Amino acid sequence: MDATTLHSIGELSRRTGLPVRTIRFYSDSGVVAPTTRSPAGYRLYDIDALRRLELLRTLRELGIDLATIRRVLDRELSVAEVAAAHADAVDVQIRALQLRRSVLRVVAGRGSDPEETTLMHRLTRLSGEERRRLVDDFIDGTFGSEDSGPAAAAMVRAATPDLPDDASGEQVEAWVELAELVGDEGFRARMRRAAAHRASGRTPDIESAAGGELMAFTRRTVTEALGAGVDPAGDAATPVIAHLVGRFAEVFARTPDAAFRDWLAQQFEEAHDPEVDRYWRLVWIVNGWQVVPDLVPVHPWIARALRAEAARSDG
Repeated sequence: MDATTLHSIGELSRRTGLPVRTIRFYSDSGVVAPTTRSPAGYRLYDIDALRRLELLRTLRELGIDLATIRRVLDRELSVAEVAAAHADAVDVQIRALQLRRSVLRVVAGRGSDPEETTLMHRLTRLSGEERRRLVDDFIDGTFGSEDSGPAAAAMVRAATPDLPDDASGEQVEAWVELAELVGDEGFRARMRRAAAHRASGRTPDIESAAGGELMAFTRRTVTEALGAGVDPAGDAATPVIAHLVGRFAEVFARTPDAAFRDWLAQQFEEAHDPEVDRYWRLVWIVNGWQVVPDLVPVHPWIARALRAEAARSDG
């Protein structure tokens, strides 16, 4: 087709692969108007009309609506502007689909019942702003009173959980559990006490008595065990806890027997709140953070390992 050639709708259909009825619709709507008409009244199109039609087909295949395409063809918008805006929209759709995929995989993996599936879907469908509001309500409700202390609230707010749009299955599970946890009034009271204790800078009694060198060694040891996936209730924890007990027995000038182990377990149990520890672990998972040694739940790991060891000995 050269600049002087005119063609019918049927010929345009053969060149573009578009159905005749589709070209007729575009023509009737004025998006690709005929160049002229034959003596018999049939619509005829020149090379510019063909180019408009080919661009229109390309943009439609990319998912761009007809009203926007009309503005491109009328040179009110550039193709680059439309492409950029559409790419942003596609990014949003992709992130939504990725999150939906993660939820479906979690549901499939856990064998969730209808109620859990509905809850998971509802919580993950919240927008980023709505998720932030949920956490803000928790922080305000937990630390809103005058006696709560601004330092505790600031510490929790600095580690606000933020579920990413491309969340993994593990992050989705953690977010759902976290969302349920922060809505519990009993947990809020426990969080308030624990945060105030940490913000005050008061060191747990067992840490003060053990000393900084031993506690630094303990944190490194437990962090390595956690990183290796060592279950404190499993056999793999036995040599780890035996080494730690030996170090603590030296510092406290005690015999590392069953009585000392029971006392040590009590000390570490009193130094932490398991639900608060779980909150922080969930925050790390949701945010995709690296484990911070100073915040690793050292106390509950040691307490569980000691209790599990005692149970095996009694058995």
